[in-house]
Amino acid sequence: MQGEVSFFHDKKKYGFITPEEGEDDLFFHISDVEGEDISEGDEVEFETEEAEKGPRAVGIKVL
Repeated sequence: MQGEVSFFHDKKKYGFITPEEGEDDLFFHISDVEGEDISEGDEVEFETEEAEKGPRAVGIKVL
């Protein structure tokens, strides 16, 4: 899937991605980002997985 980083909290190292398909935003943690360099507005490619609080983005690559 692809989408855009809509929010990223630099100090707490988590954020949200808005998928292109118009689904709800997905939570992510910096540990799920390849290269660990991400900012609000970045276009990304990612996979999803079910977590305790719902789906989350994993395997995130900045395009």
